[in-house]
Amino acid sequence: MKKLTLLILVALLGLTPACKKKTDIRGEPVDYRADNVTLKGYLAYDHSIADKRPGVLIVHEWWGLNDYARKRAMMLAGLGYTALAVDMFGEGKQATHPKEAGEFAKEVSGNMKLMQDRFQAALDLLKKQKTVDPERIAAIGYCFGGSVVLQMARSGLDINGVVSFHGGLSTNNPARPGEVKTKILVCQGEADSIAPPEQVAAFREEMDKAGADYRIITYPGAKHSFTNPDADNYAKEFGIPVGYNAAADKKSWNDMQEFFKEIF
Repeated sequence: MKKLTLLILVALLGLTPACKKKTDIRGEPVDYRADNVTLKGYLAYDHSIADKRPGVLIVHEWWGLNDYARKRAMMLAGLGYTALAVDMFGEGKQATHPKEAGEFAKEVSGNMKLMQDRFQAALDLLKKQKTVDPERIAAIGYCFGGSVVLQMARSGLDINGVVSFHGGLSTNNPARPGEVKTKILVCQGEADSIAPPEQVAAFREEMDKAGADYRIITYPGAKHSFTNPDADNYAKEFGIPVGYNAAADKKSWNDMQEFFKEIF
């Protein structure tokens, strides 16, 4: 009798497995265009949520829109956002060697109009999604992608916020006073030799002069690409100064979530 009573009480409180909220997280390829080039993105969201929700753009590393970027899109969808992993290189191009990756990245980073056009095309696509509240938008980026979202912030991008994970912080087009409209979070490894402390200091000075609303968080012992589990393999295969750091990966993801709570 006591066991039956307990089961009834648990059911009434909604604690049975049948009462747990079900999710239906799915991702799918999406094509869009900019400057007569087909861009091949990846859209992910929880189909079990009926309401509009914030949208988040994800800008890939210099390797291109690969499984890592798609995984982050699915993770964001699991948090309740509609996520669009963007294609900044066009036609879904992916690099297999740092030399090739550098060439792809330079093509975009060296052409501000190209960068803005491709980013804006992705932003327009995200805002049009029926699951997205166009007044609540953020963008995150990894390595090359971090540089992209920071450059968009410098140029006056008007969204709620951007997050850079181990991105390059230097620029040939620094922010001017009053032009940075979006809030910024920079997640940087303290042991990052590609974006060393002096680059972080220069970025801080630039943002202070621009009057930007920004925050920099550094993670002890973390190298460049500290969020990517494949970074150790890249370091071994190509001899580049990158490495995965599980603690920094987890902490930076949590820091991003806290940032999103603030801006949304």
